[in-house]
Amino acid sequence: MARVGSLVMASMVICAFMLDSSASKIPESGIRVDLVHVDAGLNFTALQRLQRAVTRGKLRLEKLQSKTTAALDGSGEVDIEAPVHVGNGEFLMKLAIGTPPVSYSAIVDTGSDLVWTQCLPCDKCFKQPTPIFDPAKSSTFGKLSCKSDLCQALPSSTCDPDCEYVYTYGDYSSTQGTLATELFTFGGVSVSEVGFGCGNYNQGRGFSQGAGLVGLGRGPLSLITQLGGSVANKFSYCLKSIDDSDSATSPLLLGAEAKTTGEVITTPLVRNPEQFSFYYITLEGISVGGYLLPIKNTTFEMKADGNGGMIVDSGTTITYLEVAGYREVRKAFLSKMKTPETDGSATGLDLCFSLPSSATEVEVPTLTLHFGGGGSLELPAENYFIADESTGLLCLAMMPASGMSILGNVQQQNFLVQYDLGKELLSFTSAQCDKL
Repeated sequence: MARVGSLVMASMVICAFMLDSSASKIPESGIRVDLVHVDAGLNFTALQRLQRAVTRGKLRLEKLQSKTTAALDGSGEVDIEAPVHVGNGEFLMKLAIGTPPVSYSAIVDTGSDLVWTQCLPCDKCFKQPTPIFDPAKSSTFGKLSCKSDLCQALPSSTCDPDCEYVYTYGDYSSTQGTLATELFTFGGVSVSEVGFGCGNYNQGRGFSQGAGLVGLGRGPLSLITQLGGSVANKFSYCLKSIDDSDSATSPLLLGAEAKTTGEVITTPLVRNPEQFSFYYITLEGISVGGYLLPIKNTTFEMKADGNGGMIVDSGTTITYLEVAGYREVRKAFLSKMKTPETDGSATGLDLCFSLPSSATEVEVPTLTLHFGGGGSLELPAENYFIADESTGLLCLAMMPASGMSILGNVQQQNFLVQYDLGKELLSFTSAQCDKL
């Protein structure tokens, strides 16, 4: 049996400290930024944090499941069709753009590629916490031509006469403007000629926490790919256990090979030609309490049309499992838990139990995920059960989904999660995140 103490789920903010604005090479050790709780200092209760996190996760799931196209009338005259991307996420990254540098925060999204911010002059802009970037005041701003590789990589672009883009997200939020290059500073490192969208027409919900978005997906437009070298081939993060502390931080390492001891669980990254930005892995089975559940082999497999499969997503709060698989997991916990099931609808989660009032720890059955390539990951109890003392609830941090499974960030906490794109491997290593 595993043990779970009181824990509160929430999302994070990525904070990088800007140093010098002169362009420099990326150091061999890579670039480090610190992750900070997005709700820090906002005085939410444990239950409110949980409700907010679950609500964001459900919205994220809807976007990830979206495989349609959207028509956007950016000028009021012409409809431009563009593929739908995920958009938004659980993290913000502080950056500086331009010369002289201007600081701003942007949403980090592992499910899309484009890096963009709102730019002057704005035909339509949402309210953001920092001044809108003015390219006319930067000596390092440059527009990209339609013949550039990055312009050619856009899902939708026109020439007028420079490279004009349209990028549409799953909830029909969008950004439209000019594809350009600039000096970006983050994690104490400045990098020149980063391709980004300078958005003059931006609309939709969910972006107002920052001033744009940083795509960390697998495509050529993403920040990971553009940084090149070791950064393009490897990045990792280590999410600490989330509690109500405002001081908890977690590292995101771009290109750095963090050294840890202990067993390393690896599984191949899988490409989906219909959803090329996402980080897919193969989930072959699930064990609860040491018992392999009777889940059909085809339940989590990727279909020929691109549906199905499992993605690893730091921007989704909890794990979502294909309905047939989730039902078996739910049934197993109902049969093995020693505490009674109770109504947990206030949390937004599906399966909850009564938390004994006198207990500081509760025994729960073990949960192991069996991945492709032979890797099996046994999760710590706090990575799949959420305890809320104020309501006396102990809830499973998993929900059912249809068409796609997602390994959320609750299940990833307490591990160094490394994406080795050169070897096409994802690895999990138990780690003390504050020691990395």
